[in-house]
Formats: sequence, structure tokens, C-alpha cells
Amino acid sequence: MGRREEPAWAKGTIGLTAARERGDVTRQFQTRLTVTRSMVDRLGLEKELHGHMGCVNCLEWNHDGSVLASASDDLRVILWDPFRYKLLHNIATGHTGNIFSVKFLTPDVIATCAADNTVRARTVYGDAALLECACHCGRVKRLATAPDNPHLIWSAAEDGLILQHDLRMAHRCNSDTANVLVNLLNHMGRYAEAKCVSVNPRRPYQLAVGANDFYVRLYDTRMIKLAKLQASAPPSRQWERQNLRCSRAGHGDPDNNIPQHSVTYYAPGHLSMEPNEHTFPKKATTYVAFSHDGNELLVNLGSEQVYLFDINSAPRPVLVESFIIQQNHSHRDDDKTDQPKNGTTSANGTTSGTNGTTDQLLPDRVREIKEMANDLVNKGNYSTAVDFYNNAIAECPYCAILYSNRAAALMRRAWSGDTYAAIKDCYRAIKLDPTHVKSHFRLAKALMELQRPREASECLKYFKDKFPRHATSHAVFLLQKDITVALDNIERQPDDVRNSNDEDSQSTSLLERELRKTALDYKHRFVGHCNTTTDIKEANFLGPDANYIAAGSDDGSMFIWCRKSGNIIRCLRGDESIVNCIQMHPSMFLLATSGIEAVVRLWSPRPEDGSCEKRVVRDAGAAAHANQQRMRSDPFEAMLLNISFAGGPDRDLHSPACRTT
Repeated sequence: MGRREEPAWAKGTIGLTAARERGDVTRQFQTRLTVTRSMVDRLGLEKELHGHMGCVNCLEWNHDGSVLASASDDLRVILWDPFRYKLLHNIATGHTGNIFSVKFLTPDVIATCAADNTVRARTVYGDAALLECACHCGRVKRLATAPDNPHLIWSAAEDGLILQHDLRMAHRCNSDTANVLVNLLNHMGRYAEAKCVSVNPRRPYQLAVGANDFYVRLYDTRMIKLAKLQASAPPSRQWERQNLRCSRAGHGDPDNNIPQHSVTYYAPGHLSMEPNEHTFPKKATTYVAFSHDGNELLVNLGSEQVYLFDINSAPRPVLVESFIIQQNHSHRDDDKTDQPKNGTTSANGTTSGTNGTTDQLLPDRVREIKEMANDLVNKGNYSTAVDFYNNAIAECPYCAILYSNRAAALMRRAWSGDTYAAIKDCYRAIKLDPTHVKSHFRLAKALMELQRPREASECLKYFKDKFPRHATSHAVFLLQKDITVALDNIERQPDDVRNSNDEDSQSTSLLERELRKTALDYKHRFVGHCNTTTDIKEANFLGPDANYIAAGSDDGSMFIWCRKSGNIIRCLRGDESIVNCIQMHPSMFLLATSGIEAVVRLWSPRPEDGSCEKRVVRDAGAAAHANQQRMRSDPFEAMLLNISFAGGPDRDLHSPACRTT
């Protein structure tokens, strides 16, 4: 037994001293106490920083958190002292378009990118230009840097290119420069746009890229060779330049620059398995962020929710037909011989029967939460019921009936992605208790609601075989009727309609089609915010242990979720219109936010003096419901809603010189 595993070693003065020498105590304090629930509950506005003349589109802390950088539509970068609320330096960047990203390379060097299609790097105080790159022919939306390499910058732009910039090498914008890391045009087609990029802090060779679709691409840059621009022309010939670069759109890289095993795709399962990828409203990945340990990826998906992916053990989508058929048929023969009797105990220790896991094994507190959730469902308050089930599952994650009941509430709430989340819950419940009748039936029903009649038919057949007593019920009869009609409609479709999806896929490369088929599914999701109006909206982990998630919203709010339960635990009014940026201090609970207003706001846990935070949104559930309605509405209607609900009648509609997408 090693010293770290020996119980006596962790006790007493000697053990604590040794732990301090190893740095364990410092790490534990930083991990566990940087952000706690009590701190989140006390989070409030600390200070407003004024100095910009336009929308503040990006924020960035330096390495030790002593300086906060903000960049704006006013084409300037401001460096702030966040503790004295003092403007340290107001930098004229030389950009001629809205600045979308700012990064610290060293304490004295910053990099910026903007809507003028350029990437720039310069010293803070000496005004020396280190990089002026105009290789992009579309708005440059995001920069990424590696924490241990101040010489490299990656830029993502709406021309579909991810460029790599090395400050140690002289740069010239011509076709001889090999700085193209990824060309999305070659794989996604001529309308590909790169929206965001991020570097894994623990494994800097991993680069996550978000585009104008719902797939997040994780590249291993060690396996990718840099390519040259396929064509170059004077900046005044933008149309010709852009169309020349599309000459290989959808035909793949000419030199196989990106091997298939060098990239992994991630996407919410209900989207990656859609028969038609041209979904409405159009999806776009607006932000990607790695966790502190580099094992998880947080994604803010436009017109959808916030998703968390485990990059080491992400599952396949549960809608893969072969998986469902295998899952169902594998038990048919076994169940005839060793199906548990009613009321017997299964291998995982839960009491099983035709009614599923009984309440006797639930702790009293969890049973009370479940009963309150059931009552809320009966009253039609499905959103609050889901929150209650989330809390119950967080305390008792091995009870099938909790997952099954939450699935029923999700299907009735019917927010974006709820039906697929219900399917995942049904599978989880069936794995915990294979004899839970309602889980099997709800699985078939949810598949049908997701317009997957073939899988629904397979599940219903299995349901009838496994539970013959329930096979003749009226609910089963109605579901079977719906499935039969849907299958007949599919068979009657003309061949040209059934093959239209195949024709659409021909605009993408063979590699792209293969990678999309193998896209991995999410681990958790967080709902409540609205992300439709701007394409720079962020979502970030709070604290090194990533127990809390934060994101801005089109309704001007900042939402904070508990990672374990997925529930909203704090909602604060962060902007009169839209909150885009949320960045946390590297070592303490100090948040910086910005949006459409020309203001940077600092948030921290406020004193426990009994005072109320004026910017707290009291009914976060109602705000979440309104946001989900807004996301499903027409984009023009959503824009009108944002105007009408943001700031009231006294709001100056022409104050921010901001360009939204």
C-alpha cells in the first residue's frame, strides 16, 4: 500500500505536513472551495465597468487573474484592474470591424480577431505589431491559444477555415503560406462556416471546433499536416477569392490532410440521427469549452440547449436502430427461461415486478420528492416536476421508477430535445429494472413521437412478448395503430423523396459522412436559456471541479445550473438585452459578463447581511419556459420578443452599435 492509500498517512500533523509539501492541500482547497452552492446562492453584482462605446463581444482574464481584457464593437481593447475597478489601458487595435475575440499570449502580448477578416497580435504597451494576418476571407469569430505555448494561435472564421499562426515565423498572406489546419469547406460544402475553437488545457494537441451545424469536431493536431491556401487574390476581390476557395467544396482534402482517426465528432443524439439534417431552426455551435481536467467538453448549441460531452467515454446515440434491435432481441430467449417473478429482487438489489422498483427502497426524503413530482405532473406543471425528479435522481441514481417517471414528464413538457432525453431515461430504467412495464411502453411511445416508427415497432413487439397481459390494452392498440400508419406512409413515399436525403449528403465529403455516422452522444444537458439571436454566446464551467455551469441568454439573463441535477439554481439579470460572454476568474469566484450593452459587469458572492440582490430573477422557471417558447418561434418573432422584453419602454433601441447574426 502506497503512502497516498494508507489511512494513517492522511491523519495528524505529519500527514497534513506531507500533503502540504506535495501540494495536495492547496489543490483540494482550490478544487472544492473555489465555487460552492452557498457562494452561488449569494452571487450578485459587484461592479459595472464603463469605458466602451459599443457592444462588448469578448472577455479574457490573464493567467493569474490580475487583468481583465474586454473587446468591443468600438474596435478597442480595454485592460482593467478588476479589484480596483480601474481602466489600465485603452488600446486602439487597428481593426476596421467588430472585434469578436481577445486572448492573452503573455502578460504583455494580446491577440485579437474581428469582422474585418483579420487576426492581429501586438504588445500591450509598446504598440509593436507581431502579427497582421488577412488570410481569412470571412469574419473571424474566435481565437484559441495553448496555455503552455505563447507562440501559437488558432483562428476560426466564417470562410470555413481554421488557421494556425506561429509568431516565431514571419508571415505573408499568400498561397505559399502553409497555415491551414482544417478546411471545413472541403468536407461540409461551400456554405461551411467555423464559429468557435478551443484548445484542451491538459492535452494541447486536442482542438475542438464548432461550425454552423450541430456537430462538434475534436481534432488531434499531431496527425494533421498544415496545408496551403488553395487560392489567393487581392483583398478587394473578395467574391472571386471566396469562390475559388470553394473549388473543392465537399470533395475532401486533396492530400488527405486529415486522417479519419485524427478526428471525433460529437452531437446530441436526436440531432445526429435526424433523417433530414436541414432542420429548422438552423443549428450552429456558438461556443466550446474544455473542463479544467480536459476530460469534458461543454457546448452551447444555437437554437438548442447546452450540452456536456465526455470525450473519453462518450456513448453512441441510443437511436441507432441496430442497437435497439439487438437490445430487444437479446432478451427474448433469456426472458422465457429466467424472467424474474413478480416481486423478486434483481441483481442490482432493487425490487422488481410488473410495477417496477418499489418505493420501499427509496430513502424517505427521495420518496417525498417523488410524490411531490408526481403531484406536479397530475397538475400539468411538467417543468417543475422534471426539476423535482432531477433532484431525486441526483440523490438516488439507481432507481428505475425515477427515470421512468421523469421520462413521462419530459415527453409532456416537450421542450427541444426532451423526447430524446426521455428515451435515454427509459433505457436507463430498463437496464436497472428489465421488468418495469411503463418504461418499455414509454420507450416505444417516445420513439414514435420522435418519428422513428421502425424502432418503435420493434420495441412494441418486444413489449407484447415480454408482457402479454398488457398487450391487449387500449393504449397499446392506439400506439400500434399509429405505428402501422407511419410505416405505411414510409412505404408509399416515392423513391425520389426517400432518396432525397442521399442526394443532400452528396454535397459533403465521404470522410464527413462517415464521421457523422459515428458521432458520439452527450452526457448531460442544461436547459433554460435562449440562444438564437447572436452567434457568440458562451457557456462555461464554474470552478476547477466543474460542479456548476453558466451561460448567457437572449433574454438578458445569466443562467447557472447545478451540474449534478441539471437544475437552474441561480438566474441573474446581466444585460438589458442579451448576455453573450461569461468568463470566470482563474482562481476565485469572480465572474465577468458582457453583452449588447457597452458595459462589463463583475459578479461575486455578496455579504450575508440580509440584503436582496436586485438583479436576481425570482421565477427562473418561468424565464426558462419563456426562453424555450422563444427558441421555437420564428427568428423574426424572436427578435421582436427580445426588443419588447428587454429594458421596457424607456430602453434606447439605437444605443448599441452592435451587429447580431
